[in-house]
Amino acid sequence: MALNLFSSISKHNIFSKALSKKKYFKDIEFIIWFFPVILVILSSVLIASTQRNIFDTTWVNHLTIGGVGLLFAYFISKLQLETLRKFLLPLYLTTILSLVVVKLIGTSALGAQRWLNIAGFNIQPSEIAKIIVIITLASILEHQKFHSPICLWKPICVILFPWILVFTQPDLGTSLVFGAVLLVMLYWSGMPLEWVLLFLSVICTSILVGVFRLGLILWIPFMGFLAYRSLPRKYLSSFLMMINLGGIAFISPWLWTNFLKDYQRERLILFLDPAKDPLGGGYHLIQSKIGIGSGGLLGTGLLQGELTKLKFIPEQHTDFIFSALGEELGFLGTAFVSLAFFLIIVRLLKIAREARTKFESLVVIGIATMITFQVVVNIFMTIGLGPITGIPLPFMSYGRTALIVAFIALGLCLSVSRRTNLFTRS
Repeated sequence: MALNLFSSISKHNIFSKALSKKKYFKDIEFIIWFFPVILVILSSVLIASTQRNIFDTTWVNHLTIGGVGLLFAYFISKLQLETLRKFLLPLYLTTILSLVVVKLIGTSALGAQRWLNIAGFNIQPSEIAKIIVIITLASILEHQKFHSPICLWKPICVILFPWILVFTQPDLGTSLVFGAVLLVMLYWSGMPLEWVLLFLSVICTSILVGVFRLGLILWIPFMGFLAYRSLPRKYLSSFLMMINLGGIAFISPWLWTNFLKDYQRERLILFLDPAKDPLGGGYHLIQSKIGIGSGGLLGTGLLQGELTKLKFIPEQHTDFIFSALGEELGFLGTAFVSLAFFLIIVRLLKIAREARTKFESLVVIGIATMITFQVVVNIFMTIGLGPITGIPLPFMSYGRTALIVAFIALGLCLSVSRRTNLFTRS
């Protein structure tokens, strides 16, 4: 009898341990841990292929920074997001101050002044600003009500100051990320979809001025009608909306000429027909498309890409790393990377939906938007479906600050997931 009891207890202990291990592995965010690491390792090989210099250690730096970022993600995943609230104001003000300092004494490269040299390391404050802005917006939007557009002044002001400072560095790509994050977080916090469309109408109006002016005859009244349907003081709102868009249409040519840098205007135009300037503004895009197309189904093999080896694409290891991927691993390689990003984003959306608090949900959706926007814009610009904006591909483009920030962002999401899992088990 004692033997049977001992056997029963042993079996029960083994069964309990098996269950606990199963539950432990179930709680681990496998997708969020696994795929970013694979992307970093893969990109380090591609970076080595773009350099082809035995004395160049860029690919080693990428691996090392990726490892440091992974440690950041692990430790941040153990924290609670709520503890960040008390530090939000000093963090936000420090971020704004760092962006101002960049304007004054920042390090310049490739026509932009975006970096601070600290102890021999170049730090890019605009990358850090994305995370701080997301957390600050989440804190404000947690209790946001949408009775009137006037109530949006707080979130708009939060993003306006860093946006201006980043845009004037100039860094068009990162400034676009701020805009995408703001709109999606506003919508996720309860802002009507019609308001999102009204926000976007300013950009659409500017585009129509350049490509199809007659379309404004229908576009502006339609937006006025949308304002009438969705805003308080219907007639006044509709009238002001149409006046506002009319003013945007009037000053857009002046803004195009005086507000954007020459190379920014070239980038926004030449993606439609890069052959207009094949040795200048269209060179990057033409060579990128040739490289990706030459990869075929299986690619030339890692470290075997001819265009990559001969450095036909300048600075390929940064914003155009996807072209090296397409040449050396072909369609299957690009499909795998695209699938990896898709799975990461889908998982982040699930974490945002299941988060315990609105604050946590907004932080995760902001990070998911940031990653999604950067992935889509970067891939589109390398295959010729969008203008070149200088947006890096997360985890793959070489850039110390960007890579660290990407892992910090995942650490925040993992913190939310862990807290949700603990609450579900209790």
